This record gives sequence, structure tokens and C-alpha cells, in this order.
Amino acid sequence: MRFAAIADVHGNYLALEAVLDDIRAQGISEIVNLGDAASGPLDAARTIDLLAACNAVSIRGNHDRYLIERTPDRMGSWDRPAYDQLEKRHFDWLRALPPTRVFRDRVFLCHGTPASDETYWLDAVLSDGHVIRAPLNAITQAAEGLSQSLILCGHTHLARAIRLADGRMIVNPGSVGSPAFRDVHPYPHVVEVGTPAACYAVLELKSDQWQVALRQVPYDHRAMARLARDKQEMDWAGALETGRLPSA
Repeated sequence: MRFAAIADVHGNYLALEAVLDDIRAQGISEIVNLGDAASGPLDAARTIDLLAACNAVSIRGNHDRYLIERTPDRMGSWDRPAYDQLEKRHFDWLRALPPTRVFRDRVFLCHGTPASDETYWLDAVLSDGHVIRAPLNAITQAAEGLSQSLILCGHTHLARAIRLADGRMIVNPGSVGSPAFRDVHPYPHVVEVGTPAACYAVLELKSDQWQVALRQVPYDHRAMARLARDKQEMDWAGALETGRLPSA
């Protein structure tokens, strides 16, 4: 069993195209998508069209949910630009996505944690804004009740692979299209991947053990940075250019 996991594309269709090409080059035909496909100022419609065409097994992320549950006047700065780019078929695609699902009986898929699409799982934010790896006991507690040997999540945009004491693996493949952002929950903080590359993971089951390859794929990130700059989205432009926020 061998497949690819992607997450947090955030409308970056050029990064998604590069990742899909890399997946195909490795002879991998199955892809799971862990949500947050469209939000952001880049190109939400083209991104959803690409995901729909590649037949990825998809779930929804918190921003996908905001796009279908909130009215435009209640949307944040990442979701309103995407909302204005989408057509009925795109909203229908988003509405059809479940919040979690099980892939091929062995793999549990969620966006944040099994209980919340807005909660970091493998990372934690300290009150001073530092982002650290979450304590193992907290990670383990959030996995209670899951019988699958591999658990996949996204949301933080940070690639991590954690093996629990009982042998289960929890993997965040990182973000395909958004390498840095700032947030205020639970405390003001900045997340920076530190590279503009598109990130994803390859998972393979061998001799009843999961092997994880966290991959970084170069693409024309400067073109997407120019697109963000043309739209006066300076944080996005800096993040796409360098993997860091311009003021951090």
C-alpha cells in the first residue's frame, strides 16, 4: 500500500500542479487531500478544478467549512477573496466533503484533530507566541478511540511524523501552497515553514510498518508571489517568495 497525502493547498494551483507531477513521476495513483483547498487570494477555482480532476480522496478543512457555512460579510481575509472566485460547482464540491473519513480501512483522515478542524495537533502555541512540538501525552490523548495504524492531519502547515508508544503513526504532510501565516488563536503567533517549496508526504506500508517520506517540491513560487503582490497581499507575497513572513 503506497499513496500520497497533501494538505493546505490554499488556492496555490502552481504548487499543486508541481506536487501532482511529482506524485505521478513516482508511479503513485492514490492521493488523499486533508483539506483547506481553496481559501486565500490566489486562484481558488482553478485549484478545486485540479483536485476534482485528480480524484483525490478529500476531506474538508476549517477554511473549506467557512466558505460554505459563513455569509460573505462574516468571512475573514483569507476566505472572502476565495469566495468571490468560486462558482456553484465549486461550492457543491466543498459541501460534499466530509470532516473526517477512513481511507482503505487503515488510515484515518482529519484536518486538525479528530474532534476539531481548528485545533493544532502535533504542534502547540505558547502564550508568548512560540510554536513548539506538542507534548506526546497531549498528542496521544487526542488519538484515543482511533484504531487505524496511520492517522493523517493538516492545518498547521508544518510537516511532522510522530510515532505513538503503541506504534500508531500520526503524520502532517505540511502545506502544498501556503508556507507561512499569522494567527491569533489560541495566542498571536506566526508559523513559518522556512522554504517556499510545496510540501507533501508519501506513505507506504511495508511488513505492517508505515514508512513516511516528507517531500519538498520546487515550483515557480515567484510567479505566485507576483500574483499575491498584484492583489496587494503583501504577507502572502513574502511567504510565497521566501517561506517566511516579511515582517517576522
